[in-house]
Amino acid sequence: MGAHKDRIRDLAEGLWTVERSHGFLGVDVGGRMNVIRLSSGGLFIHSPVSLSGELGEWLAGLGEVKFVASPNRFHHIHVGGYMRAYPGALFLAAPGLPEKRRDVTFTGLLGETAPSDWDGEIEHFVFGGMPLLNEAVFFHKPSRTLILTDLLFNFSLDPTLGQRVFALLDCVRGRPSVSMLMRHFLMKNKAAVRESADRVLAWDFDRVLLAHKDIIENGGKEAFRLAYEDF
Repeated sequence: MGAHKDRIRDLAEGLWTVERSHGFLGVDVGGRMNVIRLSSGGLFIHSPVSLSGELGEWLAGLGEVKFVASPNRFHHIHVGGYMRAYPGALFLAAPGLPEKRRDVTFTGLLGETAPSDWDGEIEHFVFGGMPLLNEAVFFHKPSRTLILTDLLFNFSLDPTLGQRVFALLDCVRGRPSVSMLMRHFLMKNKAAVRESADRVLAWDFDRVLLAHKDIIENGGKEAFRLAYEDF
């Protein structure tokens, strides 16, 4: 789709992901935006990528954009374009992000009471112990899908040489893992991390979507459990 070379994947009833190349330190670590069509017909967008004309046309074919979530303090760069394109939508930010992005106006914060439109379909909370990240995690109940952003990396499927080197240096090689950056720089309270990990594991999920590289299509709960077992 267009110059951005988006790859759109239909994952389940009412659930899509938009995959796009994303460079970090000269390595394509991948980027991903997720789209949920709620039973009301409105769209929930998670971690928006830049909005091209073709992407906008595709979204219009799915339904009306009602919610746009910037899920942590790092994934927010493209939200301004969506605010201009969808002025009637609600824009929800991770705690601390509105203070970082004073150039835009968010509707509210993630982690507070969820909109009634989500009732019975999406659960969410802000993962504890990492205040510099403040990532909100989401559970799409109809598809049994856990939606993360940076809390897990997965370079398991056919990584390039650059990706293998990146995964080795960031301690995420071989299986879904928590990055070295998270472990050594962003985690401030291991007890809060453990509590939040247990709260995630209480959800009945199988698939895991994450921002960078490969989706975990099956066995996601066990993969998450193993990644967080030493916290």
